[in-house]
Amino acid sequence: SAASDVYKRQIIAWWSAFGDTLLDGLIVQARAAGPDLASAVGRIREAAGYRRVAGGDRWPQVDGFGSWTRSEYSENGLGGTIEGLGGDNPQNAWEFGLGASWEIDLFGRVRRSVEAADAQLEASVEDYRDVLVTLYATVAATYVDVRSLQSRLVYAENNAASQLETLDLVEARLDAGLVPALDVARARSNLANTQSEIPQLKSELEVARNELAILIGMMPGSLDARLEHNSGVIPSPSTDLAMTLPAELLRRRPDVRRSERELASQTARIGVATADLYPSFALGGNLVLQATEFGDLGNGDAFGWSLAAPFTWSLFTGGKVRGRIEVEEGRTDQALAAYEK
Repeated sequence: SAASDVYKRQIIAWWSAFGDTLLDGLIVQARAAGPDLASAVGRIREAAGYRRVAGGDRWPQVDGFGSWTRSEYSENGLGGTIEGLGGDNPQNAWEFGLGASWEIDLFGRVRRSVEAADAQLEASVEDYRDVLVTLYATVAATYVDVRSLQSRLVYAENNAASQLETLDLVEARLDAGLVPALDVARARSNLANTQSEIPQLKSELEVARNELAILIGMMPGSLDARLEHNSGVIPSPSTDLAMTLPAELLRRRPDVRRSERELASQTARIGVATADLYPSFALGGNLVLQATEFGDLGNGDAFGWSLAAPFTWSLFTGGKVRGRIEVEEGRTDQALAAYEK
């Protein structure tokens, strides 16, 4: 089914080009823990269920039925007639049977319903892939932010240490009368500026680490120890990234494919509504066993049957059918605008 095929259509593991095993592990954890992904999978199951419902109308619908009734009739009414004819009063009535009906899809209502359900199922699959693409990109981008902030923090702390040594040297040269006081003031200013950046970088790093932990379904701070390994090493691709034509890149976007499938589904719904302008034909029938005693149900005389070929046609509805068609056409216009956007 399409609900299971979504797992077979994997997204290219572009993050593996960075050669970072920790990033690879975080991507796997994010996929397992993402609530948005679980919701998207639920939408696929829902769409698959609607597809089965729509497809079921292609086939005859068969129902079983049965009943047992015990009745006593009024002596002044039908009961008196029954007793006069030698019938029992009260009496039992047993009935078992099968009934079948099948809509003849002359004007495409069922076919267009299935088409709409198919397209909606495909749209839900693309929605899952869209969530997956967004999640992977967010995890990777946040991870790179963490590594970048770690690197910047190391540079800032090293610069502060170097500038402190420079300040000590300039102050010693000032005491020896070799440099003006302006050089000392400039060195102190450079040191103060660098030291003021360090708390801000630590705060941004803490936020990025916590965001990354939440993305993979963990508590804030739980990733700190793991992220200290290779601290400050910014991931970079080991191979050249493949470039492609803009049109090909557009076709890879699951949000665009989802929007196109939603447009296809909505277009099919116009056909479903339009079918109500024409008569609906069906075939039906019943096979039944009826008897006043349960043991008589096996007799040949208990068997009965009926065949029917009904049709219905909404000749006058006060414009409701045309109104429903306009509703679906309006929704199609909206879906087309969303796709073009």
